[in-house]
Amino acid sequence: MNTLLKTASLALALTVSGVQAADLVVYTAGPKGLANKLVKDFEQQSGVGVQVYQATTGRVLGRLKAEEAKPVADVVILASWPAGMGLQREGLLHSIEIDNADKLHPGWNGNNQLFGYSGSALGITYNTRMVEEIPASVEALASAEWEGQIVFPDPNESGSALDFVTGYVNDKGDQAWELFQRWDEYDLAVNGANRPALNQVVNGAKKAVIAGVDYMGFGEKKKGNPIEVIYPEEGTVIAPRPAMILESSDNKQKAEQFVTYLLSDRAQQIVADALLIPGRNDIPADASRPGYADIKQLNIDWEWMLDNQVAVTQRFSGLFR
Repeated sequence: MNTLLKTASLALALTVSGVQAADLVVYTAGPKGLANKLVKDFEQQSGVGVQVYQATTGRVLGRLKAEEAKPVADVVILASWPAGMGLQREGLLHSIEIDNADKLHPGWNGNNQLFGYSGSALGITYNTRMVEEIPASVEALASAEWEGQIVFPDPNESGSALDFVTGYVNDKGDQAWELFQRWDEYDLAVNGANRPALNQVVNGAKKAVIAGVDYMGFGEKKKGNPIEVIYPEEGTVIAPRPAMILESSDNKQKAEQFVTYLLSDRAQQIVADALLIPGRNDIPADASRPGYADIKQLNIDWEWMLDNQVAVTQRFSGLFR
């Protein structure tokens, strides 16, 4: 048994042994602070106990795969819409009609199985002590001036970075691959998930990160760190974070109660306070950041992105080996 499978097996054993006192099991791709606040508030409001497993989208999907013979999770929250669509295509999701689903942003209700309760836009986050002015163009950053100074989260680890890459290819076609080739020529670093990539900018190892989730950058700025976030003038991806109920759940009533809560006024305000974009179009984003309507988006097709994400990831990763 390889190391990954050993780790997954151990995690499964720990999970099974640790959830006996919980009424509901939620697997979530962070952010950790937001997940903890939502779960705590839900427990206080409902009296339902919740066991939480938090990891990246890739690790959550890996855990679900390892447990498919004996499912543990009731509710799953991911940081990538196509990743949720993949579970939907496999017939793994439970359908539910819930309050406020009609108020979600366009396309953020996936046939009453995927609910984009929050979202993040993928921006250009830079260190203001190192950069006086940075182009608002991902094309302009592929130049000698920025050689070796830019980092990009690894799409193999970050579902949102994968959404940006596939979305950019979906919209721009060959122009996207020409850009990625120039990035490679100018030594763009591709490594880590969103947090490790951003940390390189915060500590000054890199000047900027492309396709970082914006709420992390705004969070660092709020802490007083020399960080600013802008969005590509070419357009970007606003990635809905889907919440879903597994059809295998034995606790569907409580699971439905939790997902309904995520679209409530209380939960949506907690999302806004965490500097993410609320899923509901009638709940404004925090005043310190742009809202959904203020961000230029790429012209993307989520179905195309799901169909092509493996091929796109392999080709993109091959450029930066």
